[in-house]
Formats: sequence, structure tokens, C-alpha cells
Amino acid sequence: MVLSCLLVAAIGCKKKAWDEYYGRPDTLEPPIYQVLESKGNFSNILAAIDKAGYHKTLAAAGYWTFFAPHDSAFEVYFKEKGISGIDALDSSACQKIVTYCLVYNAFKRERIGDYQSTQGWVPNIAFKRRTASYTGVYDGQNSNGENIKVINSNRNNNGSVYYVEADNNNKYLPYFVDNFMTAKGLSATDYNYFYPATPYTGFNVVDAVVTEKDIPAENGVIHVINRVVTTLPGLDEYISTQPQYSEFKKLFDKYLLQYALNPAVSQRYPSPVYTKIFNASLAFSPNNENFLKQQDNDGQQNSYSMFVPTNDALLTYVNEVLLEHYTSLDEMPINIIYDFVNAHLWQTAVWPSKFATTFNFLGEEARFDPAADVVDKKILSNGIFYGTSKVQAANVFSSVYGRAYLDPRYSMMTSLLNQELKFQISNIRLKYSLLLISNDVLNAAGYFSDPLVDNNPAFQWRYTPPNGGAQLTGSSALVRLLRLLNLHVIPDLDVQSLSGSGVVKTYGGEFVRYENNQVFAAGNVDEGIMANNTDSKSALNGTAHYLDQVLTFSESTIGKHLEKIGTPDTSPFHYFWEYLRRSSIYTASSGDILNVAAGSFYTFFIPDNDAILAAVNDGLLPGTGTAPNKVPDFNPSSLADKELVSNFIYFHILNKKSVATDGQESGSFETLFRNANGDPTSVFVSNATPNAMKVTDMHARIVDVDPANSNYLSNRCMIHLISDYLKYVE
Repeated sequence: MVLSCLLVAAIGCKKKAWDEYYGRPDTLEPPIYQVLESKGNFSNILAAIDKAGYHKTLAAAGYWTFFAPHDSAFEVYFKEKGISGIDALDSSACQKIVTYCLVYNAFKRERIGDYQSTQGWVPNIAFKRRTASYTGVYDGQNSNGENIKVINSNRNNNGSVYYVEADNNNKYLPYFVDNFMTAKGLSATDYNYFYPATPYTGFNVVDAVVTEKDIPAENGVIHVINRVVTTLPGLDEYISTQPQYSEFKKLFDKYLLQYALNPAVSQRYPSPVYTKIFNASLAFSPNNENFLKQQDNDGQQNSYSMFVPTNDALLTYVNEVLLEHYTSLDEMPINIIYDFVNAHLWQTAVWPSKFATTFNFLGEEARFDPAADVVDKKILSNGIFYGTSKVQAANVFSSVYGRAYLDPRYSMMTSLLNQELKFQISNIRLKYSLLLISNDVLNAAGYFSDPLVDNNPAFQWRYTPPNGGAQLTGSSALVRLLRLLNLHVIPDLDVQSLSGSGVVKTYGGEFVRYENNQVFAAGNVDEGIMANNTDSKSALNGTAHYLDQVLTFSESTIGKHLEKIGTPDTSPFHYFWEYLRRSSIYTASSGDILNVAAGSFYTFFIPDNDAILAAVNDGLLPGTGTAPNKVPDFNPSSLADKELVSNFIYFHILNKKSVATDGQESGSFETLFRNANGDPTSVFVSNATPNAMKVTDMHARIVDVDPANSNYLSNRCMIHLISDYLKYVE
């Protein structure tokens, strides 16, 4: 008996010690459910918790943040919904309230504006938290209209990954705290743009005000809100239920969606379940609640944005712009649809005050007036939604690039532009003129798109010289095509009309000329075939002109062009040509000039015949007789005289620089002449006014360029006639 009593006493002492050490402290607050019970004004949310099946979760251990609407908030909710009370809500409706107000992890007000990055807390950049709410498997229809079970993608499609097992695609709850708003440069105006009936207080959750914060509980933190917040739809859910955006949704359904069997989910479900997969070319998947998932919690600090035009606005633009040269969207390249849709998608939050500085997937700002163009605005679970009365006019459609891109007759030119120039010429803030050449025109010139010549789409080209010769394919044909293409792109200038006359520098640095709606490059002059301008259309950044022939580059040497214009006895270039062709630096058979390299740019300033005579009499060129009546000696015998000729010619050639009388480029430019020390020499070209070019030599002599006998096009070279010679200093 004594032993038994001692044993009982010992056990009792141990239990007391255990309870004192491991037992629940008396100072510990009750769990969330019990705290709400004790306050007396949360009967409706408690009933909703019970109906939703979350009593056990919120009445036991855990780590949650719960945004609890008080009973007065529910009275407003019941009135708005036209229902008598909580008994009118079924378990599903209660789940949409409870799970969306239930946030993973406990966050007091002081931390809720901070982002939980993998490197630690990042202050003042968070406005969302992951909730217990998610959609799961639901009823839907596949692309053939058949009823199926569907689950949403929980990753943006990267071409291989679009769904990750064990991720429920939980929805995020948006809130607005003053430290976040200040850090982002936002104000109450931004908040009230979405929630005009709710005052911004510095701690708002959706359209509710937090009336009491940081209430401690054993399993987390409670914040009291004055409105009932129920699960927000995601972007995909929202546009699927709004008939005014059905035309935009059709683009997704027809061209940008597919459904793939999800084996893992199907094993746990009585019927096959299919993942709803958006195209990998899109900025994001509108049914993905997880944001970019570059970090686990990156959805706390950013979200998607989507601007969706109403049906009328979309159809008007599609019919007037996208379908100008097509009869249906089915006919056009899918990239056009990608670009159109992506122009309306942002991989970031676009706030009302930040339209002009927040850029979409194509790198363009939101081109809408928040007051005039937005007819619907919502902050949703995975993004910000704006319904608009007009489309986002993407650069690729509204620029000169769009004139080729949206016309199937110019698909070859579009493909070539895409290789190097798409970004530049589609930028509506940069001026360009485009000389359009159709597939038929390119084919007639011997150029063809041929997928059989190379596995790389960039090299699928073939060139067959129309007059015979070796065929080029692949990269060799592409090099030729890109040089030709560059002749048709005029940067930094909107040439609105080709009816007058002028000379313009093209993207590749070569010049082309136009006169009375005829356009020609050096190769056209060689062949005697000019391109006619058959039509012109304006764009936001310039003008597109339609040509019936390709502009071609010359394959002759500069010397051969000088021979052509200098051989006639009556030519003002004749004396210069006679010196050149007999000089030691010229090869007659090829037309090559020593130190004038093929593929480089040059400008020849050629003194007219009177100027050559003056140079002869001034001793800068060899001659016979006595000054001032000396005559040229075109074929001197002495080495000194031969060098005199070479030096004279070289000083009249700009090295690696081609300039025209277009009034565009002035400056000091190096010549080919080197002084006795081997140092380069230069002349100054004054070219501020079209057709008024002047050249200043090393003796400060100013020489006029004769515009009537200038701008001769050669192989990456311009040839000008000048009224006097240029004098150099040894």
C-alpha cells in the first residue's frame, strides 16, 4: 500500500513537471476561431467557417493571416446579394469567402507590405499574398466543343513546362498599404480608380477597410475588415464570363489554346482531366495564378495586366487594319495574332497613373486614356484587368513595318526585315521611309524563298541570276538579299513624296535617288532599269512607297563608273579621268584604284576641266608649256610627276565615307592622301542645306559642289563635280 501511494505520487509529480514545461502557456492567445468567438461580433464568419469545413483548420495549431469581416460587413453583403442571411449561403459560397480571406503565414501590418524573397525580406514592394483558395478541377469544353474536366495551367508555358504537380495554383489576395503605395509612387487616386466607393486608409484589402489590425491568435494574426471579400476570378475566368469581350476570347480559344491530358490528376479523379494550356508565345498564361514563378513568392510583388478591347472596338480594328489584305484571320501568319494579343498583355502591374511608363510584352506603353478609353477595370486574383473602347495599336501594325507585315504579297520582304530591322523600323518614335518590293518583284529579279536549301529558316533563300550565272543558296543568297534590302530602308527621314527629285541615304549606307516617282540605285543605273513608285501609304513613323522593280546595288568597280562618265571629250569629268586612267594607281582591266577597297565607302570630289587646268598651272598636276598657259600632261614619265598625280587624286577622295548633297551630314572627313610623315589629311564638308554642299581644303579654300553634275551613284560611292581643285599641304 505504501509503495503504491509513493508510485502514484511520483507519477503525479512527473506529469505536473511535464505540463509545466511542455503544456500550453496560460498567456498564449486562443486560435483564430476561438478569438473570433470571444469577440461576439463575428457570428456570420464563424458560421461560414463551419459551412466551409474550416473549423478544424482555424481552431487548431497553424500559421495563418485571416481577414475577418465583422457581422456588420455581412449585413451589407446580404443586402447587396438580396439574401436573408448566412443560411442562404451554401458551402461553396462560404468556401469562396473563407479560403480567400485566409492567407498562408502570419503577417502583421508592419510586414505585410514587404516581399518574402529567397534572399530575405524586401521592404515596401508587396501588395498580394497567397491564399487557401484555388479552383481545382472544373467543367469545361475542349477546342471541339466537347464537355471535359479541366484543370488550369499553374505555370506560364515555356514550350515544355506548363503544369507542376503538387501546386494547387492558389489565388492571391490584393491589399494596399501606405508603405507600398508610397514606394511605388501611387496614391489614393490609383486605389479609388478601382474602388471609388471605398476610402483609401493606408490599409485596404480589395474594396474593404481594415478596421482593426494585428489581433494575435495562437495560429496566426487577425485583421478585421468592414466588407465581405469573396474569391476574385482570374483573368481567364473573368473574360470567359463577360460577353462584351467574347471576340478577344475567341482569339485565345481558336488560335492560342490546347488541352492536354493530365495523367497525374486523372489518376486521382474519376474522369480524365485535361490541362488548359495557353500558347508558349504569349506573354503569360491568363489562367496561371502563380505569376512568373522566378521565385516561389514572386506573386507577392507583381502581377499580370491585361487590356481587352470590347467586341465592337476589336472587330473594327481587325476588319480595317489586320484584314486589309486578308479575307479572314485563318489566312494570316499566326505571328500576327501573337503580336496582336501580346500587345494587350503586360508581365507587370499597370497602375492607372503609370500607363505612359509601363511597357507591355512588345515593349510599348499603355496607349489609353484612363479617363476616356477604359470602360471596365478590375483587380483580379492574378492580374489587373482593363476593358477598353479601343485596341492597343501595336507598333508592328501602325508603323511602316506594318505595311509589309500585314500584306501577304510582301512576305519575303517581311522575313528579311525580321532578321535585323524589325525592331528599328517598327519603332513609331523613329522616322523611316520604306520602299516596298513584293514577292513577285523579288522573284522576277531572281530571288526566291526556298525551304529546301537549308534547315535554318534564316537561310532558306535562293538567288538565280535572271540573265544566267551561278546560282546562290543559303547564307550566300542571304548576304546578297540583305544588302539589297538595305537599299529599300531609309532611316531618320520621312520621304512623304517621290514626285520631286532627291537623294537619300539608305540603311546600309548606300544612296538612292528619286525623280518624278522613279527611284534608282547604282545597279539600276548600270542596267538602265528604274523602279516606278506605284503607290504610297503613310504610317505613324513614316511613309511606305510601293515599287515595281527592285533597287539593285552595282557590281562594277568605281573606276568603271568614272570611265563611263569621264570618257566623252565633252564631259566635265574628262580631264580628271584622263589623269586617273593613265596613273600608276589605276588598273584599266578591272577598274580598280589602289587603296580604294571593294566593300568600303568613298566619296570622289572631281574638279571640272577648268579646275584641272588651274591645278596644272598652279603646279599641282604635271603639264607642259609655261604658266598660265600650261596644258595637262596626262601621262608623265617622271616618278615625281606620277606621284603628283596620285597625291592629287587621293586628296579628292574621302576615305570610308560616302556623302551626298542631301543636307544631312557635315563634318571634317579623312581623305586617302597621306602627308610625308604618313599622317592622314582631311577636308571639311559643309552640307547643312540640300544641293548647297561646299568643301574646304587644307588651305581654307572653299570649293562649291555642282549639284547638277553630282550625286552619281557608284558601288558604295558617291561622285561629285566641284568647281575648283582641293589643295593639300605636304
